Amino acid sequence: MQNFHTHTFRCQHAKGTDRDYVEAAIKAGYTEIGFSDHVPYPFPTQYYSDFRMKLNETEDYVKSIRSLQKEYADRITIRLGFEAEYYPDIFSSLLDFIKPFHYDYLILGQHFTNNEYDSGAFYCGHKTNSIEILDKYISQTLEGLKTGEFLYFAHPDLIHFTGSREIYKQKMKDFVRELKKLAIPLECNFLGFWDKRNYPDKTFWKFAAEEQNPVIIGLDAHQPEVYLDKKRLEKMKNFLSELGITPVENLKL
Repeated sequence: MQNFHTHTFRCQHAKGTDRDYVEAAIKAGYTEIGFSDHVPYPFPTQYYSDFRMKLNETEDYVKSIRSLQKEYADRITIRLGFEAEYYPDIFSSLLDFIKPFHYDYLILGQHFTNNEYDSGAFYCGHKTNSIEILDKYISQTLEGLKTGEFLYFAHPDLIHFTGSREIYKQKMKDFVRELKKLAIPLECNFLGFWDKRNYPDKTFWKFAAEEQNPVIIGLDAHQPEVYLDKKRLEKMKNFLSELGITPVENLKL
């Protein structure tokens, strides 16, 4: 089993040590995991983001994960990654900052539209009936994925659109088709399922099933115990199975 979506205490809203996650994953029978904590974006202003690691914590993060890779090499494969948003104005600056750390992968988790620190930025998990924001979420994520920098798209149905359901259906159907052209895996997010959030959205995943998009399960683990919650994970797998989706179980980096 694989899971490439794991956070650490450095993001300010996850619990447990890095080692705790590794031990839990081994106990649960995982053969490969990836740490993908919220990337430390080098914002150009005094803006402070309270849900990601600080720039000066990056080196410690990298050293910790690389050390665990070596220590547990004969028991489990461990990857080093980041979960990152695509912020058009500063994405190149982000890459300049993190590439010297030689990470293994990035996953796209688009939590804000625009550039987060902009006055017009919108947190995608908040309710909105704005078609303009829905369109922006779609166009911005597609633009980001086309950079070729991301392994897969985390919680692609995060956007919490509360407007016309018919408009949502048409927009998501077109969105899924465009994502299929990119051949990038879409993550069905276990945290959203576990926490009964607005995602996974059945309509979105129905369209993904119809288009036969590649799908991967991501635990989005913010506490080690999530790795051991096999009962609810099986329920989410059944949710996908009932739609005709068989998740990719051996994603190659």
